Amino acid sequence: MSQITIKSPKHCATKQVLRIERNYKKIFFAFTTFFTTILLLILLIYFILKPTKPQFSLQELDIYQLNLSGPILNSSIQLTLLSKNPNQKVSIYYDEFQVYATYKNQQITSDSFVPPFYQGQQESNLLSSLLIGNGLPVAPSIGYELSHDQLSGRLSLNLKANGKLRWKIGTWVSGRYRFNVNCVSILAFGIGNSMNAPPLASKQGALCSTTI
Repeated sequence: MSQITIKSPKHCATKQVLRIERNYKKIFFAFTTFFTTILLLILLIYFILKPTKPQFSLQELDIYQLNLSGPILNSSIQLTLLSKNPNQKVSIYYDEFQVYATYKNQQITSDSFVPPFYQGQQESNLLSSLLIGNGLPVAPSIGYELSHDQLSGRLSLNLKANGKLRWKIGTWVSGRYRFNVNCVSILAFGIGNSMNAPPLASKQGALCSTTI
């Protein structure tokens, strides 16, 4: 006598659900493996072609106004920066770029925004910007510092830039990285040079420090 086994519809449905779950797991595992492989490949390319940070130098600086009236400062400064991409196989997208001037660790101009631009491999760009500070409040010590610099014959300014950039390696483009640039300019500032008698000028190129 043979034995006949009858499976209930509920049992069949359970087996079908299990098969679907196994298929989903296989698909998920395949996609996970694929994307992990792509990510590792991108990271490998990135570390093999690890980008060198861009180089900046201050080419020219002209101070047209540096007028202090009590705790209020008015300034007008024209600067020219040279930006260089030293990488042979990596390009750079500058998505955000702003420049400003500081004196004795105090900002003396408003932020000046440079339009976004693309910098190819080993390419250089001249960036010119007019920095304006109208009615900026400053510490009372700034007047003393300016008088002291006038007597010493040297005026030291920091020209700073910051923003966000992206690396481009082949067709791959990285996420955004924040960068900071600091340039120091020393100008002749003798007794014969009044703060209100522009311009004070410097055309001596100065290397800038860059951090990313």
